[in-house]
Amino acid sequence: MNRLFWASLPLLAISSAVLAVPAYETDAPIAYMTDLSSGSILFEKNADKQIPPASMAKMMTVYVAFDQIEKGKLTLDQKVKIQRETWQKWTGQGSTMFLGVNDEPTVKDLLHGVITLSGNDASVVLAEAIGGTEENFADLMTKTAKRIGMKNSRFGNSTGWPDEGKTLVTARDLGLLGARLSDDFPTLYKDFFGLTEFTWGKTNSGEPITQPNRNPLLGKIDGADGLKTGHTEEAGFGFTGSAEQNGRRIISVLAGLDSYGGRSNESVKFMNWGFNAWETKNLFKKGTIIESAEVQLGNSSSVSLIAPKDLSATLPKGSDGNLSIKIRYNGPIKAPISVGQQIATLVVSTDDAGTQIMPLVAGEAVEEAGFFDRVWAGFKSLLGLT
Repeated sequence: MNRLFWASLPLLAISSAVLAVPAYETDAPIAYMTDLSSGSILFEKNADKQIPPASMAKMMTVYVAFDQIEKGKLTLDQKVKIQRETWQKWTGQGSTMFLGVNDEPTVKDLLHGVITLSGNDASVVLAEAIGGTEENFADLMTKTAKRIGMKNSRFGNSTGWPDEGKTLVTARDLGLLGARLSDDFPTLYKDFFGLTEFTWGKTNSGEPITQPNRNPLLGKIDGADGLKTGHTEEAGFGFTGSAEQNGRRIISVLAGLDSYGGRSNESVKFMNWGFNAWETKNLFKKGTIIESAEVQLGNSSSVSLIAPKDLSATLPKGSDGNLSIKIRYNGPIKAPISVGQQIATLVVSTDDAGTQIMPLVAGEAVEEAGFFDRVWAGFKSLLGLT
């Protein structure tokens, strides 16, 4: 039976002074912020309350599409036929890409329409291309959300359009979704997010229609590149934002604000606070062997635990608090183990920023032991020699 193992590493003492966690006040009824460099939650206010996401639901539409592309089930240059019924239903309904019934957009075009323009028409056309019907696609959204750890979210449509409570999310889940978009699909994320405008469709006079990205952080926060605004009368004004500065990515979520201007101002203010009131302390470079873990029934008795990326702790700006670092895993870890498989966590406790948890992965592959090695291991265990 596996047991929970803890291994303490030497205390990283920076000095003895301790600063209070930076205070922040927001008019937003719902707010959440996390620093992906450390996994630290910097702020939360009603982060687990289920809310209608409005167009922030389109982040999950994009995640499912990216996932289909990565799996080879969808291609960026694939042309999509627009159903007349879909065109009729969504023409003039909220944000639009201005798709025409005779248009032949590619998946790439539709993704720009969803991400940059927040087009409801683009979202539904993309959903039908993947799921056959929007209802089927919404089921796939919900299943995917559960798979990636969004514990309190469900989806009834691809757009976030009000649907009598079928589509509900939490700020914490939106923060996780934002993180997974950039972590799971770094190339696609870079290619599609952060575009300031996109052109599709023509006016009655034949002029091309160019629309701006409504992301309030673009041009105002260095490194801002995502993610998605949302607004309905039911949900109010919301925004999930993402920005990276010096290798440090922050995801912010605000919801329930009462005006467009209030959302813009609060989004910029909130993200500035995240970068300016907090700083990172580097712990381990990517690839550093931090410890080893015991292996059960493998061709090696141990496996190295390494940092899958540069690991840092997030502390209040100017903090000199102590860091207590431990490694946690369920062990012995049963073979086989693949290179890069997450098998442990680094638990960093700080005097002034709580507990931060980061993944550790296997530094090498460990195959299952052969028959005679397993017999010998069982014999040694019986005699108490292991």
